[in-house]
Amino acid sequence: MSGFATEARLATEKLRSLFPETPLQRNDHLSQRFDADVWLKREDLSPVRSYKLRGAFIAMSRVRETDPGQDHFVCASAGNHAQGVAFACRHFGVRGTIFMPVTTPQQKIDKTRMFGAGQVEIILTGDYFDQTLAASQEYCKREGACFLAPFDNADVILGQSSVAVEIMDQLGHAPDLVVLPVGGGGMASGVTAYLRQTASSVDFRFVEPMGGASLLAALKAGHPVKLAEINSFVDGAAVARVGERNFQMLSWIDPSSVLLAPEDRICITMLDMLNVEGIVLEPAGALSIDVLPQIADDIRGRTVVCVTSGGNFDFERLPEVKERAQRYAGLKKYFILRMPQRPGALRDFLDMLGPDDDIARFEYLKKSARNFGSVLIGIETKNPQNFINLFALLDAANFPYRDITADPVLSEFLI
Repeated sequence: MSGFATEARLATEKLRSLFPETPLQRNDHLSQRFDADVWLKREDLSPVRSYKLRGAFIAMSRVRETDPGQDHFVCASAGNHAQGVAFACRHFGVRGTIFMPVTTPQQKIDKTRMFGAGQVEIILTGDYFDQTLAASQEYCKREGACFLAPFDNADVILGQSSVAVEIMDQLGHAPDLVVLPVGGGGMASGVTAYLRQTASSVDFRFVEPMGGASLLAALKAGHPVKLAEINSFVDGAAVARVGERNFQMLSWIDPSSVLLAPEDRICITMLDMLNVEGIVLEPAGALSIDVLPQIADDIRGRTVVCVTSGGNFDFERLPEVKERAQRYAGLKKYFILRMPQRPGALRDFLDMLGPDDDIARFEYLKKSARNFGSVLIGIETKNPQNFINLFALLDAANFPYRDITADPVLSEFLI
């Protein structure tokens, strides 16, 4: 094996002192659905429920090998990287200082503190991650600590490559295709580097959230670029700028191999895996499965490995996930109706609803004229066709309405 592949295997062996390999499981549900041999690499079942522990551990161990006196590590993260660093700090018995935005959910703060088991201090600072990152790096310089980047770091990339080493060992042969979620590019860099050296026949697809496609933007520009804005729903992969080192290792990718997953569609995948398979995935962890329908023709009859990168899902978000899924599937809509201000008008509207139509929201916004009032209405149904029927009845009865389900401005303020 060449240099990187040899180092990747040594790193994988070193990880066994921390936790056993994560399962590679054949999924019958997905295999039957797509007429393929679909396997899930369950990084959501690591001790911190994500692959981030791999890179944090290897990076920390290498620093300690070259600088045994270094016993203070710093990172900036509101999610899985923070938990991986905390767990590694506990393992090595070193001090960790983890910077998190002030807006970080308490659940993530508590889990990071739990994994650190008294070895880490959590500092909440900054309303936005860029502010948190700047504060952590300034602190690092002042204290002489070692900063552990979440993805743009050679040793972190090496640690993440262990995912590929395990896939090859567990499957016993090279898969035809590996589907990888991409955020900053750490895991994609490591996995592809190992497989391209040891199993050159493997094909790849890369998945980014539609609201955070920094790798695709970099490939099109020829260099990393910072996205003007990102949608933070897929918080484990919504990165504004792919890492410099990561892009150097991924610049060979054809942009057509990078697939975009709409945030609301990911919610359908999360619910499907939860309800059908009992698998809890965070939004980023569902990316690789979410795009399978897009590549159904390409994977038929082939062996496919999807990396489920994380399962740190706060169930307080479940109502939001269900809402997004319904809206994407066309099973829930919101609209503003101009309701005639006459006796019986409301009854006329209710009579237009079908047996499967349920009112989820009904709120008078204002009386816009003497004879009409504006009403915000939310309807849930069991078949998207039902909305076509409802809107046809509204048109026939001369009830003016405006569908605002996909209107980002009105949805944000009214729904």
